[in-house]
This record gives sequence, C-alpha cells and structure tokens, in this order.
Amino acid sequence: MRNKNSFTLIELLVVIAVLAGMMALLVPNFMTIREKSRDVKRKNDLQSIQKALELYAQNQNPRLYPTSLPTPCMPFTDGNANSYMAKFPLDPLVSCTGVTSHYYYAQPTPGDYFGYSLGACLENKNDSEAIDCPTGFNTNTNTICNTAKCYMLTNQ
Repeated sequence: MRNKNSFTLIELLVVIAVLAGMMALLVPNFMTIREKSRDVKRKNDLQSIQKALELYAQNQNPRLYPTSLPTPCMPFTDGNANSYMAKFPLDPLVSCTGVTSHYYYAQPTPGDYFGYSLGACLENKNDSEAIDCPTGFNTNTNTICNTAKCYMLTNQ
C-alpha cells in the first residue's frame, strides 16, 4: 500500500519553480521601492531645510540667507540662541560618522544672499519631479550623482 499523505518529487519541484518565478518578479520591485523611499526622504528633508532657511532669513536684518548649509547631523543655529533645526538632515545613504557630503546649496549668483538653490540627487531617474542636476552639483556636494537627476527647490 502507498501512503497518500506526502507530496511527490514532481509536485515539490513545481511548487519550488513557481516560488522562484514569483521571487524573480518581486525582488526588482523591492529594490525600486527602497530607492523611491530614500528619494521621498530627500524631498522631505529639502522641504524642512527650506522652512528652516526661511526662518533664518526672517531673523536677519536685512533679510539674507546663509552663505552655506550647516554641518550635517549638527544643530542649525545662527549663533544668537536661535535654533532652526535640532539636527541638520543628511542624505539617507550617508552616515553621520565622517560626514563629507551634504545637500546641494548655492546662491543664484556668487555673493547674492537674497536667494538660493537647494537640491538633492535622486536615485529614481524616472521621478516626475526630477530635473537635470545643475552644473557643479558633484563638486558642491562632494558626491557623484550617478543618475544626473535632481530634485531642486529655489527661492530667488
């Protein structure tokens, strides 16, 4: 008599093949989901930085923006007991230890502290808000933007 309570080798191989096929389809989607979530964090960080820059400028007389961004992972203050961010954000792919890179920040023209451009490199080059990175992006941020696509905020 045969025991009917077990699977045959063919049935097990078919199930394994189906699962392998599903994994082959799902793994690339998980990778893009991680890239997109880091891009969302970058965009949210830039919007927070923009709000902090506006608060900073309101406390200046005349209304000027800083010459450079604060050191990442450190508080954003103006030296007059005004705090704008408890911890200045950093790109999600970089840790605070040995920080050498930060988000893009530049004035419209050198010495013009009445406006700024703020940006981050996006990993998803097909993002609907992605534009070509400005000239000098890699030098300004000490990083290489592999996609050459950025999310930019400006106030000019």
